[in-house]
Amino acid sequence: MKKEDIHPFDWPRIFFGEVPFSFFIEVIFRTAFIYLILMVAMRLMGKKIASQLGRNEMIAMISMAAAIGVPLQSPDRGLLPAVIIAGIVVAIQQLIAGKTTTSENFETITQDKISTLVSESRLELKEMSRTRLTRERVFGQLRNQGYCQLGEVRRMYLEANGTFTVIKHERAVPGLCILPDWDQEYINKLCNDTGKIVCNHCGNLLAQAGTEIKKCNNCGKKEWIKAVINTKEKTE
Repeated sequence: MKKEDIHPFDWPRIFFGEVPFSFFIEVIFRTAFIYLILMVAMRLMGKKIASQLGRNEMIAMISMAAAIGVPLQSPDRGLLPAVIIAGIVVAIQQLIAGKTTTSENFETITQDKISTLVSESRLELKEMSRTRLTRERVFGQLRNQGYCQLGEVRRMYLEANGTFTVIKHERAVPGLCILPDWDQEYINKLCNDTGKIVCNHCGNLLAQAGTEIKKCNNCGKKEWIKAVINTKEKTE
């Protein structure tokens, strides 16, 4: 389309474009055919494609969407290239999926590895930095699962597919409160003081409040606050 052919508020062009009305009838067939291609492709790629998507599955879906969407809108584009592209994407995805089941190293290269974000109620700051996750993002995920302090968490993993897995302590220990500082009324309701102190940056627990204050041996910070425990738990 030339520049001089574009006029403001040209409603027929805005709504119908530059295609004849007969193309809209053809779109019905094109859409049904593309839908069939996608249904067959997803069936061939397996059940995982319909559940939690990993990197490979996401790449496959994006590739399919980018390639198959074009024939729906362009009357000068045929459907056969979309079929060929769908076949190539399915073949590559199946090849990678099969290789990952036999080679752990290949799976790590293509899917990434599991990252430990919390270990024994302490934040693993180096791993969080590598995965580009902030303290507040980690705390938000824990709050979303019903935790109010780090002493409840034994391990927290960031899985290769981007989901979070939390393993709780059988019995909560004193830890860093992860509730927002401004919500003191709710903090006082859920958490009790334990007489111990904890690093305000990483959650590293110091034995007693009277212990000589020094740099945290986990993160190197020197900012200590009171460790708390859930009101329903007894301080160890």
